[in-house]
Amino acid sequence: MSIRSRKHHKSSHLAALIAAAVPVMAFAAQDGSTQNELSLPATNVTSTAEVPYKATRSANSKLTQPLLDTPKTIQVIKKEVLREQGANSLMEALRNTPGITMQLGENGNTSAGDTFTMRGFSTQNATFVDGVRDLGAVSRDVFNLEQVEVVKGAAGSDIGRGASSGYINLISKLPTLTDETFGTLGYGTADKSNLTADINRQLGDTSAFRLNLMRRDGDVDGRDYVDNSSYGVAPSIAFGLDTASRLYVYSQHVHQDNTPDGGIPTIDMEGFKSNLANATQAARLNSGGKVDSDNYYGSKGDYERIDADMLSIKFEHDLNDVTTIRNLSRWGVSDNDRVLTGINAMAAPTANPDSWTVARTRQLLDQQNEILANQTNLTTEFFTFGLRNDLSAGMELMSEKQRTESAATALQVIDGVTYAAVAVPNANLYDPNVHDVMGKPYKTGAFVDGKTETAALYVFDTLHLNEQWSVNAGMRYEHYKTETDGASLVAIAATPATNDYLLTPSSLDASDNLLSWNAGLVFKPLENGSIYLAYANSQTPPGSGNFSLSSSESSADNPGLDPQETKHVELGTKWDLLDERLNVTLAAYRTENENQVSYDSIAQVYFQEGKTRVDGVELALVGQLTNFWQVSAGVAHMETKQMDQASFSATSGVSQTSGVRWSPDLTATLWTSYTLGDVTLGGGARYVSDQDRYVVAGVDSGTQNMPEIPSYWVADAMAAYRVNKNLNLRVNLYNLTDEEYIESLNNSGARARLGAPRSAMFTTELSF
Repeated sequence: MSIRSRKHHKSSHLAALIAAAVPVMAFAAQDGSTQNELSLPATNVTSTAEVPYKATRSANSKLTQPLLDTPKTIQVIKKEVLREQGANSLMEALRNTPGITMQLGENGNTSAGDTFTMRGFSTQNATFVDGVRDLGAVSRDVFNLEQVEVVKGAAGSDIGRGASSGYINLISKLPTLTDETFGTLGYGTADKSNLTADINRQLGDTSAFRLNLMRRDGDVDGRDYVDNSSYGVAPSIAFGLDTASRLYVYSQHVHQDNTPDGGIPTIDMEGFKSNLANATQAARLNSGGKVDSDNYYGSKGDYERIDADMLSIKFEHDLNDVTTIRNLSRWGVSDNDRVLTGINAMAAPTANPDSWTVARTRQLLDQQNEILANQTNLTTEFFTFGLRNDLSAGMELMSEKQRTESAATALQVIDGVTYAAVAVPNANLYDPNVHDVMGKPYKTGAFVDGKTETAALYVFDTLHLNEQWSVNAGMRYEHYKTETDGASLVAIAATPATNDYLLTPSSLDASDNLLSWNAGLVFKPLENGSIYLAYANSQTPPGSGNFSLSSSESSADNPGLDPQETKHVELGTKWDLLDERLNVTLAAYRTENENQVSYDSIAQVYFQEGKTRVDGVELALVGQLTNFWQVSAGVAHMETKQMDQASFSATSGVSQTSGVRWSPDLTATLWTSYTLGDVTLGGGARYVSDQDRYVVAGVDSGTQNMPEIPSYWVADAMAAYRVNKNLNLRVNLYNLTDEEYIESLNNSGARARLGAPRSAMFTTELSF
């Protein structure tokens, strides 16, 4: 029988002293002097030192077992790795796990914040902070994070709706009973400066305060006029630490003031092909040269201002040695106000490239997100028929809101009021002028105001059949209601030439019950290893991404449609090697998402028969090869396929989709460091194979513009010198070979954002 204590009060220290004394008493018994007085079995006491890169358990209380015995792919990216790499943002942190790629938005616009795909599915709406869904178009900073947990595979039972390929869980820093201060001062290329501080103070025997601060400012390497500025404040206080009842109150405020980047035209990049109707101009563009990678096609008036606030209250109480109840309440709000100039079609009116132009668009985004959540969780251990159970059960109540207001630049007459056109002149293709006069888009009165309310119950249990076999299962039942109110511009058919519109209100709603579950069988051939087979599902109802329902019959957000369902099966193995210092995992999986909207060309109607299938294999290792050699590495191979997926357009007719965008078949990542006395040397590389943009079946992709993002390698390096126990100096070098590569491409292939060129950051770390 194995009893694992979760208590935090001081009696645990006495138990530890008694346990430490057992080997001494056992040794005395072997001498015979106390054999008759002491009859205890032989006891082995081992102590495994903490491994900087390697985590043994998730911070998520829904996961009842250590990572080694949890039947799913989970990668924990600890703050030590992020610190060595000089990573500032969530997207930089996620470079440590394979199978994730970044995206840009459609046409001349850009997707703000953390926008990424994982294992073939969009995942930016599956980002969580301490187990609570996080909203908003925000580029998340890591200054207040203890670690980043990446859970892969359908996870509806874990987090609810929309978890087709997994989720990202960010774990906040909280107070501890120590007096510690850690700070960084950094300066790098492009006049970048970074300042962070992590201050923890013990206030009493059981209370503590922690304050995390962040200030970042500077230009963007390789880009003219693009800059980022942000600051963050995250105070927290805790009471009852090291006792049976603990209370945490913590908050975070982040402000960003950036110049957004609309990217550069893709002319002369690998795969570029102009499809202008004017064959002469198309031929000129196809023979044209690249634009300078630092060209900025926006305006001095472009801006992006983001404010994100969060307040959390967490209470934990140990009912006994094995039972803990937790309650977490969260309020969060974010505001995004942005004006961005994007680029689109090019023109070559003469043979002289000096006359060539690129069209620009002007976009205004005004979006607010708000969330109010409460989670209650109980974890316990009990026995049924002599078999041990590890149980986690709870309830979740949540309200999520998003309001987006629309804007325009064209001449329009709305409800009888005339709005003059906003000038958006074309830019010179090779010599854009940032001082071109461009007005701010005006709000049309159109908006979308969406809300989803959720009430859920969940339970997870691990049943230990014996020392080698266990069964893991979980279930989540939730009721949701989505309401979308808004107003849209509806053209007046009688006056199409004057762009007359009526501002027409609309209201849609949908509600349903969802049941998601998972099951896994775990076999432990040895204490340090496991082999598992797991199955899980998730459901994505209409409007679950942005709470915006649609009356269009071709939209997945039509409230009359059934939820999309994802089914996931995974076979894997996990091993702790080298005296439990190195963890190695290998998994093969199949994920299928069905009930996608597709077009029946015979019946000429939309129906839910589309399906996406992803087959993959993933290998990862993290930990120590020796006492001084750390490593974190992973490689993932996947094949994606669209089945029975078609759409209809009045201009292009029916098109059949054959693949999944932005889903490379091979990705790999590596980071390693070695310590030699006071010197630490490190480095890494990441590889991403070709990413398809054009996935229409039956059409030669070679005839299309930028059908894919070419594959690329990027290598980084780090060197650090510890001057003394309080001072560490570190330099990070990024993109050592100055590789020019496309980091992200928009859906039409007209514009690209290049990865950062060779750059550097020098950081002074102070600890007291």
